[in-house]
Amino acid sequence: MSRYTGPRARVSRRLGTNIWGTKGETIALDKRPYPPGEHGRSRRRGSVSEYLVQLQEKQKARFSYGLTERQFRNVFAEASRRQGVTGENMLRFLELRLDNVVYRAGWAATRPQARQFVGHGHLNVNGRRVNIPSYRVRKGDVIELRPAARDFTVVQWNLDVLDRQPPAWLSRNDQFETTVLELPIREQIDIPVREQLIVELYSK
Repeated sequence: MSRYTGPRARVSRRLGTNIWGTKGETIALDKRPYPPGEHGRSRRRGSVSEYLVQLQEKQKARFSYGLTERQFRNVFAEASRRQGVTGENMLRFLELRLDNVVYRAGWAATRPQARQFVGHGHLNVNGRRVNIPSYRVRKGDVIELRPAARDFTVVQWNLDVLDRQPPAWLSRNDQFETTVLELPIREQIDIPVREQLIVELYSK
């Protein structure tokens, strides 16, 4: 399994947004709201190239969902083959990843934590154990925490303290079950990414 394990605050500072949603990134962005490196304060003086803007949008999406470059390119390639708007298809596929659904359901504080829950086998999909973070759920699927995971302190803390409500395309009940009501549309995906720039980048 390949994933980014480097300093998160540096990535967030370079892209100008809190990618992983941690407190440390927020502090770093407040204290040093400029790109990292020796020339970070002056790096963006003058014009910014169109390619850089497109690349940064792609990196925002890729790091936010925890994909490698190859995985992200494969998702885009599939989205471009499907009917509809390519950018919206891509974001929909990313939202339907099992680790993202666990995050959206409020069981995990961050997507990396949700990925860990899935990888350790703490989730069932339609009654079957699934430990593949990239597993794509479908309309009508029921995702549930396995009994042993329901008593985890971190899960209870995420539900009680963070109290993140699922988006409209998901339904969560008190029995640690989440149902996919509909496929998400763009207005229900609150990630700050301009997907059209990603499409332009890969279309070159």
